[in-house]
Amino acid sequence: MKVTFLGTGTSQGVPVIGCQCEVCTSMDYRDKRLRSSIHLYIEGKNFVIDTGPDFRQQMLREQINKLDAVLFTHGHKDHIAGLDDVRAYNFLHNMDMPVYGNKDVLNQLQVEFHYAFGEHRYPGTPQMLLHEISEEEFDTHGIRFTPLPVMHFKLPVLGFRVNDFCYITDANYIPDSTYEKMKGTKVLVLNALQREKHISHFNLHEALDVATKVGAEQTYFIHISHKLGQHKRIEKELPNSVALAYDGLTITI
Repeated sequence: MKVTFLGTGTSQGVPVIGCQCEVCTSMDYRDKRLRSSIHLYIEGKNFVIDTGPDFRQQMLREQINKLDAVLFTHGHKDHIAGLDDVRAYNFLHNMDMPVYGNKDVLNQLQVEFHYAFGEHRYPGTPQMLLHEISEEEFDTHGIRFTPLPVMHFKLPVLGFRVNDFCYITDANYIPDSTYEKMKGTKVLVLNALQREKHISHFNLHEALDVATKVGAEQTYFIHISHKLGQHKRIEKELPNSVALAYDGLTITI
């Protein structure tokens, strides 16, 4: 199983024109963070979790010319806005794109991309097959995914577990039942927005506490705001089993 971090940032961390903070002016490529998304290559199949506004740029950068399904964690704009660009894969593969999300996410997609679901669709619009998921395990293309329910302030969000890999973004609370589903995982990916406490995201201290509780062999932090600081500075503060992810990082599990 190969995992590529397509993006590790957040809309709250997108560089602002004229901003002179240390991250916005950094020349370190690891500080150039697009919106959070991840690519999974498993047994010859390609999956993407979340398609933010940077989806097209991310897929071109990584030269991912095959996509078998898209999974969504939740319906916020910075996680769904790029879905229109699956049309390129419709053309390449001559197939409708399977899309997996809970009921609220699928409803949101049909609002945001209403032109793709109308009775009389304009030729060339993205073609999608929507699959509603819950908190129960499900299979797609022979791969078993386990949803990991978490809370993003008052919004339910789904993380996902595949084999010994767990992915959680946009969370500030993990229930005990989800910790049970994460037992024994070797790699954990988790959001760590900034140093200060936040209403709907784990801050750095809270994310470190979660990493300790889960006890994975390696934890990577994502959904990083520029408020957290430069990559080279933060990584010096982290234990050996925890690292900041960066755009384009690829790991094998």
